[in-house]
Amino acid sequence: MKVPFLDLKRQYGAIKKEMDEAVFSVLSNTQFILGPEVKSLEEKIASYCGTKFAIGVASGTDALLLSLRAGGVKSGDEVVTTGFSFFASAGVISRLGANPIFVDIDPETYNINPDQIEKKVTPKTKAIMPVYLFGQCANMDPIMEVARKHNLKVIEDAAQAIGAEYKGKKAGAIGEFGCFSFFPSKNLGGAGDGGMVVTNDPELAEMVRILRVHGSKPKYYHSTIGYNSRLDTIQAAILSVKLKYLDDWTKKRREHAEVYNSAFKDLDMITPKEENFNYHIYNQYTIAVKNRDELRNYLKEKQIGHDTYYPVPLHLQECYKFLGYKKGDLPISEKKAEEVVSIPIYPELTEEEQEYVISTIKGFVTR
Repeated sequence: MKVPFLDLKRQYGAIKKEMDEAVFSVLSNTQFILGPEVKSLEEKIASYCGTKFAIGVASGTDALLLSLRAGGVKSGDEVVTTGFSFFASAGVISRLGANPIFVDIDPETYNINPDQIEKKVTPKTKAIMPVYLFGQCANMDPIMEVARKHNLKVIEDAAQAIGAEYKGKKAGAIGEFGCFSFFPSKNLGGAGDGGMVVTNDPELAEMVRILRVHGSKPKYYHSTIGYNSRLDTIQAAILSVKLKYLDDWTKKRREHAEVYNSAFKDLDMITPKEENFNYHIYNQYTIAVKNRDELRNYLKEKQIGHDTYYPVPLHLQECYKFLGYKKGDLPISEKKAEEVVSIPIYPELTEEEQEYVISTIKGFVTR
């Protein structure tokens, strides 16, 4: 049996009529840039997240970049973040001339370890960027406590976690900024790149709006140097359709996760831990095994889709050699980078397919 890691064709097939109508509506009204669908989606996302404002931007990466910039991060500053994430989490910091300061992760959730943040704060630190890896919020109370103590902005990298909750609060509604990605493989994905910034601060929201249109307000009058970072109207139309189904899709992901958890509980492997104060949306279902690369080869042989997030921690990336990190500085991140592999968990995964994934992994681990 062949089991894809993700099958967007199934998702599209289930809501094809609505999606086609939404796209053709934009094609008909021809308001391709910041059309009414963008404003409508912004209002829906703000309502969904429980924030006052939402601003559509060109990508999840730009959501982070514009948030950092609107939050006052500039050349020479420092931003504390995790060493175990997608490169964008660090790259946006560097693009502003600031330096990412990496800390290690919790070994069970893969999220940033709050206990290690304060000792990395210096007079140059301007912000903390926790990443909600795999669809679960970081432990935010101690992070916010450090931020308040040192007057730091908190930018929630919730690219993988729209719909997740921390103590009843939606991801993105805790810090000064929440940042989402609508990359097609995300739990709420478009048909290309797209992103969103949410915030409760009217001044910060307005700054992000200005930055996304080259720093202009009004048009052709530039108070600052900004970016071309607008969410396409067609993407907004598609995402508005998908948003209606997001909670149902999350429920199915969580059901698949429960099946995996039950099947794998007695095996010599580590399954995802959902903190009791969190609501995990399982953008990925990530396991950790000692012989990860052998398992990957076995899954490939059995035609089961999978991926590794992430094989090289950020502090060991070649482009960050100048920061002076070395192997052993973030031991948990380094260990997990050698052990983790993510397996299929998308809502449309069938019971038969999931049983095949389970039996295959069980066969490998117990052989």
